[in-house]
Amino acid sequence: MSVFDKNLSEDQIMMREVCRRFVNNTIIPFVSSNWQKEWDLTPESRIPDSILEDADKIGVRTLAVPEEYGGVPLDKKSEVRTFAIISEEIARGDSGIADKLVQNWKVSVLLRELATKEHQDKWFKKLMNEPQFLFAHALTEPKGASDRWLGYNAPEAAMDTKAKKVDGGWVINGRKHYISNGYDAGLYVVYANTAPGKGMMDGTSSFIVPRGTQGFNITRCNETVGCRYMNNGELEFIDCFVPNDNLLCEGSALNKAGIYFQPGKIIQSAKNLGVGQAALDKTAEYVQNYKRGGRLLIKHQIVACRLADMATKVAAVRSLVMQAAHAVDVQSSDANALCNMAKVFASQEILKVCQNAMELHGGMGAMLDAGVEKLMRDATIFLHMDATVDISHFKIVKALWPDTAGVYAGPEEKS
Repeated sequence: MSVFDKNLSEDQIMMREVCRRFVNNTIIPFVSSNWQKEWDLTPESRIPDSILEDADKIGVRTLAVPEEYGGVPLDKKSEVRTFAIISEEIARGDSGIADKLVQNWKVSVLLRELATKEHQDKWFKKLMNEPQFLFAHALTEPKGASDRWLGYNAPEAAMDTKAKKVDGGWVINGRKHYISNGYDAGLYVVYANTAPGKGMMDGTSSFIVPRGTQGFNITRCNETVGCRYMNNGELEFIDCFVPNDNLLCEGSALNKAGIYFQPGKIIQSAKNLGVGQAALDKTAEYVQNYKRGGRLLIKHQIVACRLADMATKVAAVRSLVMQAAHAVDVQSSDANALCNMAKVFASQEILKVCQNAMELHGGMGAMLDAGVEKLMRDATIFLHMDATVDISHFKIVKALWPDTAGVYAGPEEKS
C-alpha cells in the first residue's frame, strides 16, 4: 500500500477499484480497438450507448446527486478528494469520456446547492432515469472566457449574453461557445448579464435552460484536437424565454458558482493526472519489453532517467492535487490559491510527461493506432481547460496578494 492509499478511506479505495475495473474492462478496450471512432465526424456515433450505461451501473455518472434521488452517498468531508480519485481513474482510460461524466458531477453540485426542490425533483430524477442524459455549464462566450472569472468586478468584462426581465420570466439573447457537453446535453446552466452597467460579480445571473427550449439552438459540435469523446458545442439564444422559476441565481451567480469552480479545478487537474498516469504506464511497459542495441530500452541510462523524471512529475502532480482537494473539502483559506496552482502545475507537467512518452516510443509514438500520440493531444487541451495558464497565474497572485495584485479589466489609466 502506498503512502497515498493510507490517506484514503475504505469507501474511496473501494470506489477506485470498481472504477478501475470499469476503465480496464470497458473504456481501454473500446478506445484501443476502435481508435478510428475518435475521428468520426458524426458526433453521435463516436461512442456506443453502452459506455454511459456501464458508467451508470457503477454510479460514476451521477456522483454528487443527493442520495435521496439515488445518487452515490459521498462523505461531504472528503467529497472533492473522491471526485479527484474517480476523475483520475476515468481519464486514465480516456479524458474525453471523463469530461463527459464530470460535467454531470459539477452541475449536480450547483443544482444541489442552488436549485429549488421542484427543479431538483425534476432534473435529478431525469438524470438518474436516463443513462444518456447529460448536464452542461454554459459560461464561455466568443468575446470572453476564463478572464471573466477573475473577480475584478469590472463592467467592461461583463457577459455579452444578456437576459431581460419580462412578464412571467426572462428573455435571453446571446451566444456561448466551447461548452463541454454542449452538443448533446439535455440541461444547461446558462449565465447572462442581467444588470448592464454593474460589475460582472454583481450583474451576472444563472438560468436553468432545458434542451429544446424555443429560441435556444445548438449550432455546432466543435472538432477539437483532443478529448474528442466529449462533444464540445456552441449555443445560440435568440429571444429565448425562460420562466421565473428557471432563474437559478440572480446578480451574484459568479460568486455563488464558487461551489462549482473550486471542485471543478480539482477535477480538471485530476483528469490531467489520469492522462499522465496512462502515459507513464504505457511507457514503462514499452521500455521494459523492447530492445535496442541488444539490451532492453530501460537499461539505456538516458531512457531510465527520462522514465524516472516522468514518474516524479506524476507523483508531484498527484500530491498537489490531493493537497488542493483536501483544502477545498475543509474550506481552507488557501483553497483558492491551491486549486489554481494544481490546475497550472498539472497542465504543464503532464504535457511534459506525454512528450517524453511520445519520444521514448520512437516512431510508434506518432502512430494513431498505438494510442500514445492521443495522450499528447489530450494533454495539450488541458492548458486552457477551466482557465488558461496565464489567467490561472492572475488568480494565484490575486489569492495570495490581494492588496497589491494588478487590475486586469477596466478603463486604462490616463497618463
